[in-house]
Amino acid sequence: MATKKAVFVYSSELEKYRYPLEHPFNTVRAKKVREIVNSMGLLSGSGTSEVAPVPAERIVLKKFHSARYLHVLKTASRGRWNAEALDMGIGTQDCPVFEGLYEYTVLATGGTLVAADLILSGSDDIAFNPSGGFHHAWPERAAGFCYINDVALACIVLAEQGKRVLYLDVDVHHGDGVAYAFYDRSDVMTISFHQNPRTLFPGTGFEDEIGKGKGKGYCVNVPLPIGTYDQAYIKAFETIALPLITAYNPDVVVFELGADALAGDPLAHLHLTNNVYAEIISHLLSFDKPILATGGGGYNVDNTVRAWALAWSIFCGADSGEDINHAIGGVLLESMEWQGGLRDRALAVSEQQRDTVMLAVEKTIKMVKAKIFPIHGL
Repeated sequence: MATKKAVFVYSSELEKYRYPLEHPFNTVRAKKVREIVNSMGLLSGSGTSEVAPVPAERIVLKKFHSARYLHVLKTASRGRWNAEALDMGIGTQDCPVFEGLYEYTVLATGGTLVAADLILSGSDDIAFNPSGGFHHAWPERAAGFCYINDVALACIVLAEQGKRVLYLDVDVHHGDGVAYAFYDRSDVMTISFHQNPRTLFPGTGFEDEIGKGKGKGYCVNVPLPIGTYDQAYIKAFETIALPLITAYNPDVVVFELGADALAGDPLAHLHLTNNVYAEIISHLLSFDKPILATGGGGYNVDNTVRAWALAWSIFCGADSGEDINHAIGGVLLESMEWQGGLRDRALAVSEQQRDTVMLAVEKTIKMVKAKIFPIHGL
């Protein structure tokens, strides 16, 4: 762990922009994460550094988005949008127009692309852009609070350099835009763990959506029932993701670390603690592959910030177990609710919840293994 070089991608320039006050997406999350990890001394010193994002170039944005869409998005950002923009999802309740919209999305996307470049150059082993993770954007459509799909673009850039890419998405919503981008390709494997799409946006990501053509078996969807708790989630992850990652043997991992699967998120219904994310990150680190991590969903700001700060501490090798960071407690996190530091306390699970959830999870595991594993010799 100590030999890993980790870079945190952030700039105060991102603080200039915000979604409308009534919107669930709060851009202050990245700033708060940065404040916590900086106070812990995790942005400088041996093996850790911080870099600023730069706006993504239009020529790179066009690797996934159409020129027409980018023009309409930029025009709307300047206060002029029409029926064409609305048809593209721009100016809707989910994807409103706000001051600096285009500049913000291009800069946040640029952060993810800077991270990709640093990994490609070999200067860093782990790069984390908490302002990234806009996995719902499509080539000509904004959706789910997302306008430009930075993670799809990063996967494209990495694949163009001959890298086998694993895209892992633990956001509570299906990573539909990214799955679409690589649905017929085998150089990028997409694995998405998400709440059952029958009960949550965007309504895609069922077990039988496995890719087509060369991509058949390289799109993996793991829908999880309402109330999924830590042990059930980890069982699904270890049973499905770990064998597939081993078999696929990627050169690099792109990791969408949405925190809206945490219990208490106002837009979803899973029952996780951030200890699940800690365990997943430990598994990813064990593969000894470069990791490009981004933020994503997460609409309980305090919980999301704590989860991402914990993730960064693990990436840096500064977390050694449940008692680490205990001293920072609620004072640093600006909350007196929980004095245990960055890690969440364990949550109670009723016997009925345990039985109902595990039955559904085991059914999903069986379906995914039947459809995907034989393609990879498992």
